[in-house]
Amino acid sequence: MIYFTFYDSPIQSLRLVSDGRSLIGLYMISEKHDAILQSDWREDESAAPFPAAKQQLTAYFSGSLTEFDLPLQLQGTPFQQRVWEALKTIPYGRTMSYGELAQTIGQPNASRAVGLANGRNPVSIVVPCHRVIGANGKLTGYGGGIERKQWLLNHERTMQLKIDLAI
Repeated sequence: MIYFTFYDSPIQSLRLVSDGRSLIGLYMISEKHDAILQSDWREDESAAPFPAAKQQLTAYFSGSLTEFDLPLQLQGTPFQQRVWEALKTIPYGRTMSYGELAQTIGQPNASRAVGLANGRNPVSIVVPCHRVIGANGKLTGYGGGIERKQWLLNHERTMQLKIDLAI
């Protein structure tokens, strides 16, 4: 059984999708690659891991969480899986170019393929695909929209600055 629920975030409503054990999707409703609701999916806000996911998202948006700790079950090719794992290594409040990410996974000439895999990330925000930018430092495509990508990056930079100043 596949379950879903919604979370109202500062950037828009998010759809969380679960297999009853793990988070398998987190989509901005207007995302290009948003999962289409299936007739056999059931809305259930108490299904695992939705309560923990909502709690961690609230902490992330308030600036008190910099790294998610949720059970994930991401469906993708082995290459996509490698890219998504590498995305988790990009520090909070920082960015990396597609080329740098390609080097991280040991395929320095695969920046375009990395970009495609990045765009297919099924759990945006939790697996921080928004932290990947163009080699020139400019923002490039984002399934949730460039304005949301900019918001997330600004949010993280602001919160990281507050963390740094408190140390």
